[in-house]
Amino acid sequence: MADNAYNWNGGNGNDQARETVFTNVRILDASGDPPYDGEVTVAGNRIKSVTRSGSGGYHWGGNGGTRIDGRGMTLMPGLIDSHLHLSWNNAPGINPIQMMPVEEHVINCVEMAKVVLDAGFTAGRGAAAAKERLDVVIRDAINAGKCPGPRYTAAGPEITCVGGLGDASLPHIPHEGLNLGIVVSGPEEVRRTVRRLIKWGVDTIKINLSGEEITGMPAESIQFSEEEVAMCASEAKRRGIKLAAHARSIGSIRQCVEHGIDFIYHASFTDEETLDMLEANKEKHFVAPGLAWLVNTARNAGDYGIKPGTPITEAYERELAAAVDSMQKMHKRGIRVLIGGDYGFAWTPHGTNAKDLEYFVDMVGMTPMEAIIAATRLGGEIMEMGDELGMIREGYLADMLLVDGDPSRDVRVLQDHDRIIAIMKDGKFHKAPAADHAMASWGQRYGT
Repeated sequence: MADNAYNWNGGNGNDQARETVFTNVRILDASGDPPYDGEVTVAGNRIKSVTRSGSGGYHWGGNGGTRIDGRGMTLMPGLIDSHLHLSWNNAPGINPIQMMPVEEHVINCVEMAKVVLDAGFTAGRGAAAAKERLDVVIRDAINAGKCPGPRYTAAGPEITCVGGLGDASLPHIPHEGLNLGIVVSGPEEVRRTVRRLIKWGVDTIKINLSGEEITGMPAESIQFSEEEVAMCASEAKRRGIKLAAHARSIGSIRQCVEHGIDFIYHASFTDEETLDMLEANKEKHFVAPGLAWLVNTARNAGDYGIKPGTPITEAYERELAAAVDSMQKMHKRGIRVLIGGDYGFAWTPHGTNAKDLEYFVDMVGMTPMEAIIAATRLGGEIMEMGDELGMIREGYLADMLLVDGDPSRDVRVLQDHDRIIAIMKDGKFHKAPAADHAMASWGQRYGT
């Protein structure tokens, strides 16, 4: 907390009974409606009331509270990253993620969790861990209040096949190898691995169904047999665990639909039949394309050995064009397309996650409000908390941002951390507004 920030948790110490009112704010509630003037009251970790200006006043309870004068700024839900890797460490290249000793890696996860929350992301769906229990440990530490970070669901390492993504060399990055996955071969090894991941306490099982150009296995390939995918899906579903897949190719996307894999990461290459399948099952699936990885690997990773104009970057440019076309078509068909750009590499560092909203506007053709909904309301749904997270609505969890600017006009404002004046998660300030925005109040009545 900054030195000039108001310590809103002071006073009588009964934090759950105290209330916080954001007044004189423009409320962007993520319903799709334009922002409106009003005030929002938080009690405990929930939004107690949302009041439009002119509809009445607020009466403080005798136990006191805090009034935040928003001065016309935007109050909106916290951002949600649907494809988040807290164990990716902003390193130059991929191999350092795996080579880092586990003790240092845990500390790095703690650091990345804070970086993501500092950027206004109050929740994220874990999309794979670099080591066995890293996601589980960081999730539990955040939930226990041992370290700051977003709400987080834990994944295990990616399940991959021999020579597949997660068990392949990196010919385009000298002297590095990649071993981020749990390598299996055959349905019974898949079964055992899924059961072991569930034993560790993961929320999501992820399987790599397609390749990845940087590993030497083409993105349009398919890695697993139908029998292996079916085993993965049946074992996870039997225990009520959600499924995710790295699926760039047409065939791998179809495997996701056919086997009921909930979260489809990438989905770059499609055809009309594949889009028809997704549209017919759009209530069952979420798509997070990871455009930041494609853009920056193709164009901005030259300092890390991935030179523009080489075959590898040309392959990523081709996939980027295909992914943009696919996402435009999915969005028009009403398929849920969410932000989450595979951040955590040196050329896509954690803390820049809000860049995804700009990509969705400029490339996918979403309006700023549609991009915000993809980063908030739909994020609540992929977190399996759609009835209490991702909107400013009475009864919802108090995960909110106070923003100096109007993201519904220009989403780029969310990339400027200095313009995120306050970050509230679970009813408590991670970043409190400056003292001149806040004042303690007891027994007073404020008109609206």
